[in-house]
This record gives sequence, structure tokens and C-alpha cells, in this order.
Amino acid sequence: MDTYRIAVIAGDGIGPEVTAESIKVLEAISEKDGRFCFEFTYYPWGCEYYLKTGQTMPKDGLEILKDYDAILLGAVGYPGVPDHISLRELLLEIRHGFDQYINLRPIKLLKGAPTPLKDVNVGDIDMTFIRENSEGEYAGSGAWLYKDQPNEVVIQDSVFSRKGCERVFRYAYELARKEGKSLTSISKGNALNYSMVYWDQIFKEVGADYPDVETHSYLVDAAAMLMVKDPKRFQIVVASNLFGDILTDLGAAISGGMGLAAGANINPERTFPSMFEPIHGSAPDIAGKGIANPIASIWTAGQMLTFLGYGEWEERIVKAVEE
Repeated sequence: MDTYRIAVIAGDGIGPEVTAESIKVLEAISEKDGRFCFEFTYYPWGCEYYLKTGQTMPKDGLEILKDYDAILLGAVGYPGVPDHISLRELLLEIRHGFDQYINLRPIKLLKGAPTPLKDVNVGDIDMTFIRENSEGEYAGSGAWLYKDQPNEVVIQDSVFSRKGCERVFRYAYELARKEGKSLTSISKGNALNYSMVYWDQIFKEVGADYPDVETHSYLVDAAAMLMVKDPKRFQIVVASNLFGDILTDLGAAISGGMGLAAGANINPERTFPSMFEPIHGSAPDIAGKGIANPIASIWTAGQMLTFLGYGEWEERIVKAVEE
């Protein structure tokens, strides 16, 4: 029997509640399957930890986590802690430090789930977003000049490297080929005359190796409109860090709500552990009330099972949720 060591960072708000439910499901599955089991180690990191210690995780946090098979994260965010601290000093620190350059987010209208869209049926919303997760608009590069002076200037750089673009496109093309689906790239090349023109160029260059894959390219504003008006045209979608972040929240809204929104931060080479987290945030306004929807966290645990080689269990989880 294989034993998988999982680091659990339940985090803040509803994080501990939903994570506890996903762990119940994982333990039940491992008992039923018999081929594997889990060893969970819990770390109290996040915003409440920050309020006590001045840091969201210890300085050697990545060293502590690096030998685990995977990381299960609940949610991060708490009133009184600036969002840029909770995001950059924990989530982005792990994503960037462990080169989790693929952010995988399924957007699927499940049987029985509500959608605000009219004349949309199950099967019309069934897309997988591949969000570039290591650089782009969230690279953290820039400058703050002449602070608190009349000539104050803030510069936020977007960083797009050939390596970063090529590897996320190749991952997307491979998935589209494997599943026999179309691939859509999201851009804004008409306005972002360096970063997104480059993004479009590399998308086409990598595509030359995949002539069998049907491709489309939409400007991000047009894509947002089409996700509402005609969502069935999207199957596999690849987007930059910022655009993927925004559009997958829209995807959650049209496919049942944030409580159904799963997500995975993948290091495909497995040189570092991958991290699995629902995308809904910490929702401190409903924390502790027992009303948070754990399905996103449970589906995320299913993504972890797929990553570990037991994809049939993610399929069974989704079917169970629909029932």
C-alpha cells in the first residue's frame, strides 16, 4: 500500500471547515480503495498566524513543505490583514517557490447546480482553464518611487518569458490533444502591445507542433462576454495569470457558484509538491456558522487524487456531488 504524505494548511475563515470535510472524503476513499492511504500533517499558517507572529508562514516554510507528496490548502484571508500580504507571503510564495506554473481550474455545470444563464443545459458549460501560474501580471516586479511626494509613481511590471509561455501552452495543447477538444487562448494584444502580442506569437509557434488541435484566440473582454452568451464554445482554455484569475471567477458564477470552484496548482515535473486549493477564498462573514459549501474543497481533493494517479476517484466524486 502506498502512503502519501500530505501537508495541510487549513488557513483562515471557512478554510478549516471545508478542509475537514475534504479530508473525511479522502480517508473514506483510501479505506474503500485499499491501494493507498494518507498521512496528514497540519500547519497553522495563514492570517491568524500572521497576527500572532508577524509572518504568514515561517521563513523556512518552503523547506518544511518540500518533501511532501502534496499540499492541501483551505483558504487564506482575514479582516485586518492586507490582502497583498496574505496572498503574496503564503499563496504566491508557495506557487512561485515550488514552480507550480500550471493552475488547473475545471468549470463544469453539474446536474442539479444552479446557473444564472437562461437556456443553458448541463453539457453547455464544460471547460478546463489552464492559467499560467508563475509569472505574468503576478510576477511581483515593479517599483514605488517618490513615495508620499507629489510626483509619486508606481510601476507594476508584467513578466512574460519564452520558457514560461512555451511550457504553459505545451501543457494546454497536450491536454487538448489527449481529450480531443478545442483550445482557446485568451489575450489582449490590441492594447498590451508587448506582453500580449508576445503571448499570441508564442501560442502560434507552439501550435505548429499540434496541427491536429483546433484553436481559437479571443480578446479577454470578448471572452468574458462569450462565456455568458455562448459558454459551450469553450473547452480547453489557456490564459495569463491575471486573465485566468478573473475569468475563472466568472466561470464559477455561471456554473453554480464559488462553493463549487475547485483548483490545483501543479508542478508537472514533480520536482516540488503541488498544491490543491478551492478558489473561493476565506469568506470570514460566514466562518464558524456551519453553512460553508465544502464541495469545492472536496472536488479539489479529487484533483489531488487524479494527480497522484487515481483519476477514477475524481470522476466518482463529481458523480456523487451530482447525486
